[in-house]
Amino acid sequence: MGYDVVVAGGSVAGLLCAREIAAAGFSVMVAEEDYEIGTPEHCGGLASLAGLGELGVIPSAATWHHMVESAEITSPDGNTIHIDAKKQKVAEISRRELDKQIALQAQRCGATIRVRTSIQEMTGSSVRTGDGVIGCKIAVDARGAQSLVQKDRTGMLPSAQYEVYADWIKKGKVCVIIDQEKYPEFFAWIIPSNDGRGKVGVAGKGINAAGALDEILEKRGNYSIIRKIYAPLWVKGPIKKFVQDNVVIVGDAAGQAKPTTAGGIFTSGMGGIYAGRAIAEFLETGKESALEEYQKKWTGRFGSEFERQALARRVLGKITNDTINKLFGAITPEITAEISAGDDFDFHATSIIKLLGVRGSLNTAGTLVGGELKRLLGHRAD
Repeated sequence: MGYDVVVAGGSVAGLLCAREIAAAGFSVMVAEEDYEIGTPEHCGGLASLAGLGELGVIPSAATWHHMVESAEITSPDGNTIHIDAKKQKVAEISRRELDKQIALQAQRCGATIRVRTSIQEMTGSSVRTGDGVIGCKIAVDARGAQSLVQKDRTGMLPSAQYEVYADWIKKGKVCVIIDQEKYPEFFAWIIPSNDGRGKVGVAGKGINAAGALDEILEKRGNYSIIRKIYAPLWVKGPIKKFVQDNVVIVGDAAGQAKPTTAGGIFTSGMGGIYAGRAIAEFLETGKESALEEYQKKWTGRFGSEFERQALARRVLGKITNDTINKLFGAITPEITAEISAGDDFDFHATSIIKLLGVRGSLNTAGTLVGGELKRLLGHRAD
């Protein structure tokens, strides 16, 4: 049996792409290699309500955990910045249940979903699976960051994330730990699912992620691990071409995760929606130019923000622990209050700029990281 479209990968981007194609009246199949949609759950599970709304998702009772109330960012020497996150309206959700919720939307629109279906080869006219070859007019690669591993390892960071029970995890309070020696070019994180339960993770260039995470947990105190996940994070930004020989690439496979945090529920999800609508237009009109609109729309929406985030990553990559400690010491209550009052969770480069050096710490940071910080500040929104 053939389909108009076969989507390889049943995560947010692939499922949203399938939903849009099916809603337009075309046949589409989603092939997920794992036993269950939403598994394994690599994501930290943070998403803005505004972003979910634009994706067309109102979290169900099973999907919803709680709202994030605050963020605690800790420097290498233990200095801590507290951000009030209430106005940003960020929810902590179950990615496993979110993916299932979107899968149900896609199925109700007419999409077919198959699990435990491995993809061995993709072209613009067929997809070869472990169960045989399936004909199609368009193939969609939504297999996540793993599909980039063989193409470009320079954008990958090793990561580990454990789901744990621990009395030091507090509902509504996200923690970020910065240490360039232990977690080079990234950070460690604690994202609560409830009081006493949450996800603790770490990523960094060239590190033993499991060993680094074990060290964090031992220092925090009593805990029990109930799940372990190891996966590479892509932090290099979007790939050059989202459409290659009638294979359309979406989500993490297209590098649509944020260069700063590797989060991508909204940015990758919108990639899936833009791709699905472009594919439907192509199937209806036969015009190749319809497919090109997908990358134009995504880049128009997120390209500038991703460039600023990538530049912020390069700046942070040059900063030593001593510099970070000095920057934290120079951040004023006015800066944290301004970030708390109005910055956008989905477009957060401005927050990073403020923490790096606007106002109080500008002279220190400017001296230490030079021209790249000035370029970043030059791109900031007024």
